[in-house]
Amino acid sequence: MGLFTKKPINELIKDSSDGENGLKRTLGAGNLIAMGIGAIIGAGLFVRTAAAAANNAGPSVTIGFVVAAIGCAFAGLCYAEFSSMIPIAGSAYTYSYATMGELVAWIIGWDLVLEYAVGAATVGIAWSEYLNKLLEVFGMHVPYQWCHSPFEVCDGAGAFAGQAGVSGIMNIPALLIIFLLTLLLIRGTKESAFVNGIIVVSKVAIVVLFITLGWGYINPANHANYIPEPTTYTDVQGISHNYGGVWGILGAAGVVFFAFIGFDAVSTAAQEAKNPKKDMPIGILGSLVICTILYILFAHVMTGVATIEDFRTQGREASVAFAIKTYMVDHLWLANLVTVAILFGFSSVILVMLMGQSRVFYSMSRDGLVPKMFSELHPKYSTPYKSNWIFFVLVGAFAAFVPGDIVGDMTSIGTLFAFMLVCAGVWILRRTDPDLPRQFKVPAVPLIPILGILVCGAMIAGLGWTNWTRLGVWLLLGLIIYFGYSRKNSKLR
Repeated sequence: MGLFTKKPINELIKDSSDGENGLKRTLGAGNLIAMGIGAIIGAGLFVRTAAAAANNAGPSVTIGFVVAAIGCAFAGLCYAEFSSMIPIAGSAYTYSYATMGELVAWIIGWDLVLEYAVGAATVGIAWSEYLNKLLEVFGMHVPYQWCHSPFEVCDGAGAFAGQAGVSGIMNIPALLIIFLLTLLLIRGTKESAFVNGIIVVSKVAIVVLFITLGWGYINPANHANYIPEPTTYTDVQGISHNYGGVWGILGAAGVVFFAFIGFDAVSTAAQEAKNPKKDMPIGILGSLVICTILYILFAHVMTGVATIEDFRTQGREASVAFAIKTYMVDHLWLANLVTVAILFGFSSVILVMLMGQSRVFYSMSRDGLVPKMFSELHPKYSTPYKSNWIFFVLVGAFAAFVPGDIVGDMTSIGTLFAFMLVCAGVWILRRTDPDLPRQFKVPAVPLIPILGILVCGAMIAGLGWTNWTRLGVWLLLGLIIYFGYSRKNSKLR
């Protein structure tokens, strides 16, 4: 049995059948679309938009959203084919196991930790920022050192006036929200989906409200230099970015790509869908289309209302609330409403990402590539509760002790790499097993998968060498674990 031994498709389908010890099928197409929107609209839109505009592209961050959306559309089509054909938990990990073999499956499963676990930490950090904005309404705030990582130093802006030079110690609010949502996730998928559905409705309403009211406050001068001339910008942490021009737009696309992460998380719930062959494509593509339209409009309004310099200074944290309070003074009530909605919205994103992470390792555990405890289900709730607790520790550590920009870029590059492998997998499986029943088929293969690989690869290139290095180190650590443990314990072997 070689490193590239594939798991038979019929065995995967058998694993997906309901049984006394399996995951419960409780989610319909509506639940899946809501789950996708719940994961997609969050920190990427409300936090990473301002970061991409400030560091990479200026107002042309909207073009970055278009590039990211195109890459996600290609990958989304590939995910839809796979998830309708292989309706089992595990997402890109499972698909890679069936098409490219065990070693590639391990790499992608390990890589997905960057997407889901580190992604949840990124949103947890953003949740902490907006919590402070809400507390400001009541004249309070969490002290800087207890809501920032040890690698951040206060510049004295906003609510932290008088704390300039203070270093962070630990992000306690971020750790707290991850703990509470871990408890909810252990309680059950159906209950989590119900809570998520309520949050999604309020979150989309707030986004539409900001676009509608903010359109009248757009200052044409902020869009005058829509695509800045190519140059280099160094942020407050001393990291250099390509700003303006083609490379600035590609860099922005890589940054705001984080805003699209979530539609693929729907595929991790395939084993819990009532009718996966029909519901999975609807859930994946439906959530992606809805969010893409909202994103482009939101970014246009955001960069029109506030200046790029705002996003580099006082508006760097909780940028949406800052823009409303500073420039939309007739709608100060909206700033507070947005802050509350964003806090709930971020909660739904964390919830879906934590769920996706536990389901990937659930599948890996059943294959013997990670310890058995990751697939042990709660005797009452039938959820992988031990896995949830383990990832609470990992996600909590990232959220409490690592800056948000760093974990956000790690999430983006890890997910882009996963998308490239999924696109390649569809192409490979069409050649190796063309007669396999497919409820949904990607059109124009191999053109669509190739375009998906190229667009995602271009966004990886735009993220710069520091992020390439982090990805390389992460994958090297994963290979050490694979050859030290997983290869010896693989059930397929």
